[in-house]
Amino acid sequence: MRKSHPIRRVVLATAATVSGVVLLLSLKPASDPAAASAAGAAPQQTAAGQASAQGGQQGSAQAAAGTVTGDATQTQYGTVQVRLSVAGGQITKAEAVQAPKGGLSDQKTALAVPKLNQEAVAAQSAQIDAVSGATYTSNGYKKSLQSALDRMKSAASSGSKTSGSSGAGASGSSGAAQARTVTGKVAQTQYGPVQVRITVSGGKITKAEAVQAPKGGLSDQKTALAVPKLNQEAVTAGNANIDAVSGATYTSTGYKQSLQSALDQAGG
Repeated sequence: MRKSHPIRRVVLATAATVSGVVLLLSLKPASDPAAASAAGAAPQQTAAGQASAQGGQQGSAQAAAGTVTGDATQTQYGTVQVRLSVAGGQITKAEAVQAPKGGLSDQKTALAVPKLNQEAVAAQSAQIDAVSGATYTSNGYKKSLQSALDRMKSAASSGSKTSGSSGAGASGSSGAAQARTVTGKVAQTQYGPVQVRITVSGGKITKAEAVQAPKGGLSDQKTALAVPKLNQEAVTAGNANIDAVSGATYTSTGYKQSLQSALDQAGG
């Protein structure tokens, strides 16, 4: 029998080794690029969702910030009116923009108002104790505070309804939510204080009213004559450049001053 050549045996052995290596490599499982990509994408999507939620919360908190002024409340010793600073749906500051003054009232106001302001912030409601020795001022403060709280809740409710709407309905709710009331500063006249409150929507005055006006004696007649005309003129003109009512010059001047301050607050 003929023997195999040594070189031939070496070549055959080498070929067998190479074939085995190739076979092993072909059997090694390949990694799944799609699976790896999906694994990396999930944390990114979660982070994006958290950022979106945080942004929404911050937007809601900013929307709930601002100032709210309560109704002017008449007491036996003078007018009381409260303004609240609000942030995140909470009262952060309370102040009396009007309080009884003159004579003994100055002392009582100086004693009572700081305490009432502090209690309003602490209680976050109008359920606060009257200050001893300043019962009338305390009661007037609580009434004005409650009206400010009512407006604060109403504004928060309107904002919630707007954010929950969609499509054409959301646009309509947003327009309605822009309507707001602004109270001007009290203008002191020779016959008594005058204060104007306006309702503004779409940058225009839709309603004007005098929450304070001179009263008593002849002033009642002049107020009844002048105020309705001034209210109408304010809405028609959309500004404080309105004519004084004949026979009620002081009331007209005070009205225009308070109206202008309300417009300044409204940004008009």
